[in-house]
Amino acid sequence: MNTISYFEIQSAHPEAAVNFYREIFGWRFTKDEDIPIPYWRIETDGIRGGLLQRPAPTPPQECGTNAYVCSVEVVDIDTLADKIELLGGQVALPKFAVPGVCWHAYFVDPDGNTFGLFQPDPEAR
Repeated sequence: MNTISYFEIQSAHPEAAVNFYREIFGWRFTKDEDIPIPYWRIETDGIRGGLLQRPAPTPPQECGTNAYVCSVEVVDIDTLADKIELLGGQVALPKFAVPGVCWHAYFVDPDGNTFGLFQPDPEAR
C-alpha cells in the first residue's frame, strides 16, 4: 500500500507512442478493446502501466510539466539518449550527476510528454 504501482502515458497519437516506447524500452503493449477510449496495457519488467488517447489538451510549452514525471532505470543512459533523439524525442535536461547515486536526464517524447532516465552509478560526480 501507499506505493506507486501503475503509471499512465497520455498521447494525441497513441499508436506512434506505442511504437516509440516499444523501441526505446522494449515494453510490451496490448490494446484493451473493453475500454471505451483507445487504451493499451503496458507490461514492463517491473511496474505495469497504460497508454491512452489524450483526453484534454496539454498545457502550453512555457508552462512546464503538469503531471507526475516517471523516470526509468536503464543500463546505458547515453545509448538510449541517442536512440530517443533518433526516434523523434528531445533532450529536455541533459545528463547530470546525482553525486554518489546515479546519472539522470530528462527527455520529451514525440507527443510532448516528459520522462526521465537514470543510470545507477555510485561513482557519479
